[in-house]
Amino acid sequence: MTDREQIRARLKDDGIRFIVVQFVDIHGSAKAKMVPVECFDDVIDVGAGFAGGAVWGVGQGPHSHDLMARIDVGTYTRLPWMPETARFAANLYVDDKPHPFCARTNLERVLKSAAARGYIFNVGMEPEFFLVTKNADGSIQPWNPDGSDSLAKPCYDFRSMAPAMQFLQELTSGLNTLGWNVYQADHEDANGQYEVNFVYSDALTTADRVTFFKMATGQVAKRYGAIATHMPKPFADRTGSGLHVHFHVADGRSGKNVFTDLADKQGLGLSEFAYHFLGGVLHHARALCAVTSPTVNCYKRLQIGRGLLSTRSGFTWVPAFTSYGDNNRTQMIRVAGPGHCEDRTVSSGCNPYLALAAYLAAGLDGVERKLSPGPPNLGNLYELSLEEIAKRGIRLLPQSLPEAIAELRQNEVVRAGLGAIAEPFIELKTREWESYDRQVTPWEVNQYLTFF
Repeated sequence: MTDREQIRARLKDDGIRFIVVQFVDIHGSAKAKMVPVECFDDVIDVGAGFAGGAVWGVGQGPHSHDLMARIDVGTYTRLPWMPETARFAANLYVDDKPHPFCARTNLERVLKSAAARGYIFNVGMEPEFFLVTKNADGSIQPWNPDGSDSLAKPCYDFRSMAPAMQFLQELTSGLNTLGWNVYQADHEDANGQYEVNFVYSDALTTADRVTFFKMATGQVAKRYGAIATHMPKPFADRTGSGLHVHFHVADGRSGKNVFTDLADKQGLGLSEFAYHFLGGVLHHARALCAVTSPTVNCYKRLQIGRGLLSTRSGFTWVPAFTSYGDNNRTQMIRVAGPGHCEDRTVSSGCNPYLALAAYLAAGLDGVERKLSPGPPNLGNLYELSLEEIAKRGIRLLPQSLPEAIAELRQNEVVRAGLGAIAEPFIELKTREWESYDRQVTPWEVNQYLTFF
């Protein structure tokens, strides 16, 4: 564990004058207070105080005792865009006790349980996001300062990416000063959409980094006249944004990847342990979907059938089936190499702490019960009919938030992964759907105003 005196010395050496004490609400949105660096010891031992009733989903009302956010000194993160300021991720306490409704504390709980069984959960997450601008009428459009980002298939295109290269370089350089090892950035499948990749770490570190990444993109984008959004599907006719999860489990003592078996008879380089883990994920996938795709908007991205051809580029790049296979992007879980799995269904709109806690709970349930994922699916699943999909025993992922929430309500394993947060999560997401479902949209007005 990092010593506070080591961090105190770094604060001084780096010229830090202010500290941002940051935690997340139930949605994964960053919440913060700023304190002078002279209060460093206070925010370790006591914490920065918050009125929890002002924050979504942390189990408090206006009558509740103060929510105290205590920093984890090991998460020291200098703000590249504000060099005299450092951010620390924090855990929530109430009356000097860990608060069970803290998403970060909950993930630590699940990881500690796994560690007691000898396992480390290693994760890399690939954040996709859009740069957009707002029009005078409140509508949005892709950030496109020189008009060059207009191709139907702009993915990897140099001319389309060129206007954003300075933004991407500033973001990459800043993150690499923090030791993140960003190794590539690119223009993604939709106009105005980008992805930045950094090396994997343990699940808690990765969740902290994804949260900070969302903070960083928003602040750096402002310098270029853009809004950075991690909304999963801001444009109906363009590909949505995922937060693809690359994962394996390692041995707690040796650090060895226990997913790897080069003698795998199925040729995927996976161990029996890995297959059981995937069996758990696929078994619980429909309930997991409520946590990994937790907003109404996520299900505009996670579509089957005609949705596969509803984007300008011709593909959504989002599998909507509970399947796994080889190095094949039409699968929910792609085996990208020996011992290396990727879940492509996870939405950019998820709370990474909750998503990874639920995911690990589901996978380890498969290990404990020795669940089988069945044979791998090869070939292009996009080309199969729904009847053919069903014949293979592959289920569809939920196609709406209420469908996913209904699955979560009855799934004890995934709910256990969320701990005390499960019930307020279900309640809040049910209300979110009800609020959305009451809206009268422009589509309805256009479709029905003179229809009858």
